[in-house]
Amino acid sequence: MLKTRGNKLTWLGHAAFKITTASGKVILIDPWIATNPACPAEMKKLERVDTMLITHGHFDHIADAVELGKNFSPQIVAIHETCAWLGSKGVKNASGMNKGGTQKTGEIEATMTHAVHSCGIQDGDKIIYGGEACGYVIRLPGGMTIYHAGDTAVFSDMKLIGELYKPELALLPIGDFYTMGPREAALAIRLLGAMHVIPMHFATFPELTGSPEELKRLTQDISGLEIHALKPGESVE
Repeated sequence: MLKTRGNKLTWLGHAAFKITTASGKVILIDPWIATNPACPAEMKKLERVDTMLITHGHFDHIADAVELGKNFSPQIVAIHETCAWLGSKGVKNASGMNKGGTQKTGEIEATMTHAVHSCGIQDGDKIIYGGEACGYVIRLPGGMTIYHAGDTAVFSDMKLIGELYKPELALLPIGDFYTMGPREAALAIRLLGAMHVIPMHFATFPELTGSPEELKRLTQDISGLEIHALKPGESVE
């Protein structure tokens, strides 16, 4: 059984997650909400955002970052170049960092990890350099540790992430085409050693054909593994 230690994690569809701590603070990961077709309508209006983590600058991960950043003035964590872009749009409190680093923001600690993906930011009719894509190991109040892989292929250093940070819950893309699919995600689970997994980044677009059912089939031999196949709007708590 997953012990969230008073934290509530809600999947908003695609790669967007909202984490609500026991004290009521809200952490938002990859803010694509308003135009996200997978996000339930009743969850598109947010009442507060205290911290925002951004894995990379593609529209389906950053589309609402500027508006939410201005409306709520959250502490924002992203790779340096993406934070510089947010600052150029008038967003305050963007604390750019780089892979391997850890920073405390509000009630959490975030360690930036590697991801194998691109990171161009659509700015008007131009695509500008947004740094590199990344993932995060997030330490929540109460000691719960989550790994949000961002958009990525499987890579062998996921084994190091597992050894160093021992995430209890891994949020892994499985859609294929733009990220790893179930076959690669099944290997990622073995490398990480996490016993709880929430699949993400699937079914939003027709190209994203990977499914939680296929991931379960490919990992049925892993004793104790729980794959939490949430629907958008559902939570673990």
